Amino acid sequence: MNPFRQLLKSAGGHPPVGTWVMSASPLVAEATGHAGFDWAVLDMEHSPVDMMDVVQMLQALSATKMVPIVRVAWNDAVLVKRVLDAGATTVMFPFVQNADEAARAVAATRYPPQGLRGISTMSRASRFGTLPNYISNANKGMGVIAQLETVQAVRQLEAIASVDGVDGLFIGPSDLSASMGHVGHLTHPAVMDLMSQAVLRCKAIGIPVGTIGGSPEAVAQYRAAGFDFVAVGSDLGLYMQGARAAI
Repeated sequence: MNPFRQLLKSAGGHPPVGTWVMSASPLVAEATGHAGFDWAVLDMEHSPVDMMDVVQMLQALSATKMVPIVRVAWNDAVLVKRVLDAGATTVMFPFVQNADEAARAVAATRYPPQGLRGISTMSRASRFGTLPNYISNANKGMGVIAQLETVQAVRQLEAIASVDGVDGLFIGPSDLSASMGHVGHLTHPAVMDLMSQAVLRCKAIGIPVGTIGGSPEAVAQYRAAGFDFVAVGSDLGLYMQGARAAI
C-alpha cells in the first residue's frame, strides 16, 4: 500500500503531524525525520530544492520512519516523472483548480494505460532495475494530494475529490486567505469558517483533508476543526524560531 495512505489508515483518529522541508539539506531532512514527525513535504515549489536534492533527501529519510511527500513546483508531467523515478511515492500538486487539472495530475503519476508516466527500467524507484515487476505494480502504490488554494478551488472540492486516484486534499491557508482578500491573516474568522466548512464537506464524501499552521496554536485550531492530517511550520521556520528565541 502507498505509505501515506497507510499512515492515514493507521492514525486511529489522531491526525498525523508533519512539517515542511525547505532547506534542501539531506542532513536537516534526516534530523527532522528523527525528531518524531509522522510525515513531511519536500517542497520544490517555494524552496531551492531541485532533483538531486530530492534524491538525496529521500535517501536520508529512508533511515527514518517519517513518510515523505514531494510537492512539485507545478502540475507538470515531466517534473512528476522525474520525482517518481527518484523514488517519490506520494506527490502533492499545488494550485489544483478543477477536476480536469486533478485528472491531469493523477495521469502524470500512472504508467499507461491508466496514465502517461514515461517508462524507464533503470531508476531509483525500481531499485535500479532489481525490483521485480516494478512497472506492473507501481500504479497501485502511487499517492496524489491535490492542493486547494483559492475560493474557486474550494467551490470545486467535490468534483476534484471525485477524480479517481486523488487520495487526499490539502487546503493551503496562505493562498486561500489571499484569494479572500485577507493576505497574511491565515486565521481570519472568514478564512477559518471556509476551511471548517470544507472539512465538513470532505467528511461527507469520505476524503482525507489536511492543512498547515505556522504554530502549534494554529495547528490546534485546525485539529479541532477536524482536519485529518496537519503540518506545523517548516525546518527553516522552526530553526528561525529557535534561533531568534536564543538571541
